[in-house]
Amino acid sequence: MPLTDLACRKTKAGERLKKHSDMNGLQLWVFPNGSKLWRYAYRFNGKQKLLALGRFPDVPLLQARIERDKARVALKDGRDPCHVHAIARLEKQFGDDSFAAIAREYVEKLRRDGRSESTINKNEWLLDFARPALGPLSIRAIRPIEILAVLRRVEGRGRYESARRLRSTLGSVFRYAIATARAETDPTTLLRDALTTPAVTPRAALTDPKAFSALLRAIDTFEGQPVTRIALQLMALLFPRPIELRLAEWAEFDLERAIWTVPAKRMKMRRPHQVPLAPQAIARLAELRPLGLSNTLVFPGFRVTTQPMSENTLNAALRRMGYSQDEMTAHGFRATASTLLNESGLWSADAIERQLAHIEQNDVRRAYARGEHWEERVRMMSWWADHLDALRAAGRTGSDSRS
Repeated sequence: MPLTDLACRKTKAGERLKKHSDMNGLQLWVFPNGSKLWRYAYRFNGKQKLLALGRFPDVPLLQARIERDKARVALKDGRDPCHVHAIARLEKQFGDDSFAAIAREYVEKLRRDGRSESTINKNEWLLDFARPALGPLSIRAIRPIEILAVLRRVEGRGRYESARRLRSTLGSVFRYAIATARAETDPTTLLRDALTTPAVTPRAALTDPKAFSALLRAIDTFEGQPVTRIALQLMALLFPRPIELRLAEWAEFDLERAIWTVPAKRMKMRRPHQVPLAPQAIARLAELRPLGLSNTLVFPGFRVTTQPMSENTLNAALRRMGYSQDEMTAHGFRATASTLLNESGLWSADAIERQLAHIEQNDVRRAYARGEHWEERVRMMSWWADHLDALRAAGRTGSDSRS
């Protein structure tokens, strides 16, 4: 006999669990402590299962029947009502499914993951291109053509690389939405071949030994700030990414063990990176320490010593020495070292790549190339420092190209 709302209210608890049946699998369970809970009993793939539908009287009889009927429809379609109910609960938990809300959550996740402010700012800047058109829309309802229209507007300004990066960032937002049960697909994958491929302009670098030796001598005689000169000398000796050096702190250097440990938060791949220090590198640091510019930062700013050296300082110094941006950049020291170390034939490609803090792109190869090649890298960095000294000395016997 079907239940009534009045019967549900009047039923009393006993010493044992009581089950009162309604229709089509709906039951009201009355526990000894007085709790009254709705259950839907059904079979799925040959197994008996139960779906919790809430507490009476918070969920009245009529609502319990509606939820039961939804579960029966799912069961008829071949879906497990428990799974469908769990997905619906997750969707309700995360609430707002607009693109704007999910993009905002994605950026907050980057912050929680410890991503650098520059990375977060770049993501915010790219997403600003999409927010006016996509922001109010449910992320489930966004079609590839709507995303393509946003990307085409960016391309229309001649920003081909920005359009490609925006597509990638939008893809990350959609995958975050999938992970939080608010989307089923990533439509950006369908647009991979729809965008203009930008011409790749590599960062300028000197890879000819004679030209590089002239640069080393120009750095040694640089008449600007001593801190800038030493920073450029260390860029040549250690070839880190410029931001890794500019933000370096004294606490990262173990001069007794001759190791510089760059923390993961400052590395592009978010992994800590160790750099062997040759005697020449330690000498440059020893020259810098007595200047007493900062107890924390190795390369503080000139005007505000609590802030790191400006990102333009090193490139500006190269310009002062007569090297245009098409000839040499601060980042170019990495390409110079990579080229000359590989051309020497003395060192394995793996050791050079580890020292550059590159990550193997091939998944299978990366699984087997876990060694850090530390001993070889120590020898290599010592050889490299001596090689730079030899280049300087060889150049002094002839005429500099930058006199």
